[in-house]
Amino acid sequence: MEAIKKVIKKSRNIVFFGGAGTSTESGIPDFRSAQGLYNRADGTTYPPEQILSRSFFDRYPEDFFVFYRKYMLYPDAQPNPAHTALAQLEKLGKLQAVITQNIDGLHQRAGSQKVLELHGSVERNYCMDCGSFYSLSHVLKSVEIVPRCLSCGGMVKPDVVLYEESLHLPLLESAIDYIAQAEVLIVAGTSLTVHPAAGLIRYYQGDCLVLINRSETPFDSVARYVLNDSVAEVLPQWVDAH
Repeated sequence: MEAIKKVIKKSRNIVFFGGAGTSTESGIPDFRSAQGLYNRADGTTYPPEQILSRSFFDRYPEDFFVFYRKYMLYPDAQPNPAHTALAQLEKLGKLQAVITQNIDGLHQRAGSQKVLELHGSVERNYCMDCGSFYSLSHVLKSVEIVPRCLSCGGMVKPDVVLYEESLHLPLLESAIDYIAQAEVLIVAGTSLTVHPAAGLIRYYQGDCLVLINRSETPFDSVARYVLNDSVAEVLPQWVDAH
């Protein structure tokens, strides 16, 4: 920890790449752990991976939204110390970008300005017919199971990347640029097994890769520092290292 603090103190080009583990201490479950979404939702008629696919959404929108509201939306969740620490590092001029696989919007609520949401956000929703924008509250308050556009009646789709959908290319390219130019790359709360997002780590050209995850990852052997610990407990300890 002391060695990493020294690195944080010296660097002004840090990039953070985070996954579901960044938000678990805000009460939002990850996907694959024992308490994760895929195990919590094992009583559903269809496997979660199938429900969260674009083909399922198009064919069974009502079943999708029943699952989506029950398991994917946490409107009362609050940023935890990890989110707050990252926002503070950005204010100090050290953190250049947060690249996240999460869709919960907690980084922005904590105060982070430069956030690249690879998988979209539940906070943004669009009419599939006319493109009208709707906030999360529209989906939550919808009387109908499938939220509808107030202008044209079209179906409103969350701006999240479902299985079978591609990541937004300009956003992906921007993430690659930040990672490739980073002096320090902090990767946290992700198993680094879901692609293409996990493959972004290979673009890092520096020599200070820091991994924070409760379990092992495929990149542990190439990281300078590996901490099998809570992201929310580790990150705040580095903020005062400026």
